[in-house]
Amino acid sequence: MKTKLEKLEGNDVVLEIEVDSDRVEQAMQKSYRKLVSQVRIPGFRQGKAPRQILEAFLGKEALYEEALEDMVPEAYEQAVKETEIEPISQPTIDLVQMEDGKPFIFKASVMVKPEVALGELTGMAVDVSRVEVDEAAVYAQLEMMRTRYAKLTPAEEGVPAESGDLLSIDFTGFLGDEPFPGGSGEDYSLELGSNTFIPGFEEQLIGVITGEEKDVNVTFPDDYHAEDLKSQEAVFKVKVKEIQKKEETPLDDDFARDVSDFDTLEELKADIRQNLEKTNEEENEGRIRQALVAKAVELSEVDVPEPMIENQMDVLFHRFEEQMYYQGVKMEDYVNMSGMTVEDIRASFRHQAERSVRENLVLETIAKKMELKVLDEDFDKQIEKAAAEFGMEAEAVRPSLEEARPRIEFGILLDKAVDYLKENATINIVDQVINEAAENIAEEEE
Repeated sequence: MKTKLEKLEGNDVVLEIEVDSDRVEQAMQKSYRKLVSQVRIPGFRQGKAPRQILEAFLGKEALYEEALEDMVPEAYEQAVKETEIEPISQPTIDLVQMEDGKPFIFKASVMVKPEVALGELTGMAVDVSRVEVDEAAVYAQLEMMRTRYAKLTPAEEGVPAESGDLLSIDFTGFLGDEPFPGGSGEDYSLELGSNTFIPGFEEQLIGVITGEEKDVNVTFPDDYHAEDLKSQEAVFKVKVKEIQKKEETPLDDDFARDVSDFDTLEELKADIRQNLEKTNEEENEGRIRQALVAKAVELSEVDVPEPMIENQMDVLFHRFEEQMYYQGVKMEDYVNMSGMTVEDIRASFRHQAERSVRENLVLETIAKKMELKVLDEDFDKQIEKAAAEFGMEAEAVRPSLEEARPRIEFGILLDKAVDYLKENATINIVDQVINEAAENIAEEEE
């Protein structure tokens, strides 16, 4: 087999592939054996008609078509390996020559991964903020725990709602006199002050009492996700079905015993600090690595093909769909709640998809240039890490990870490329605290 590679503009290439006549004859003979067993020809038992009779009965083109289904994919795959191109689209096939006794020639037009022009990556300098755990961060975590474990009690009759109260409401949204899709709900749980609704909605419910019905007037933001609601003035007819007050307990040893396995508040605080510092170190490392990748992309030149962006958008959309599923939300229900179409949701991932593809292309090129390799021991470490996260034995998770081995090894390779950047970069750390202050909580403990 002979292959010629022609590079066109952009990321398109054409492979001219020539299959020798002996291979063509083998494919034709295979086609004959297949077709003769399927066709009844008068005067012959099924499967016993000579080839020339079958060709005369069906037409030689029928054998050619059957032979092409066998030859083209095999020859194309071999040509891809020989030329070491990396296709990112399905090929367009054009026949050039298909005649008795002559080589079979065809052209395959395909888009390939773009070439990346790397910048000067050694000696890069990046500025990264380093987040520190301080006492205020520990208190902020305690406050979150206190809110989470707060007791909820129904408000007494006539007691107005305040910020922090949990309301159960029915609501219907109107544009003019018409309700709009996705603008209604029943028994909806809303915490006043959580800012989960349209700006201005929650504030107008402060002061309502149980059983009250109220019209809430809002204006949808200019950047609202649903195109038909942007900047629109709307009225929500709201019925307050229940108001629940939070009763938060003091931060003391009793609280620690109620919410944890520790006997004292100091022990709980020490555990919180330890966990925060561990998480913080991981996040600090993530910031460094992301800054290095961003700098490498900035210094490099790459034309990201549209098919790669589209494919990554599909990956991100399906990942989001899975997350919704595991949270008990069907995509159909999410579409109704958000006022967005499926295509709107998918399109919202475009920027993220393009950035991801660009970063991966740069890192993959770095890995090739530096001849970085993924070893069996690297994959084994990934298995051990996954097993530890799930609290399982390594061999128990190995079968499922082996199925995804190419994808996992690609991720390991990109990580090694980032390791290379880090080893050859100057990283300037700018310290800052994780949380500004929680004086009110600290004062309450005192």
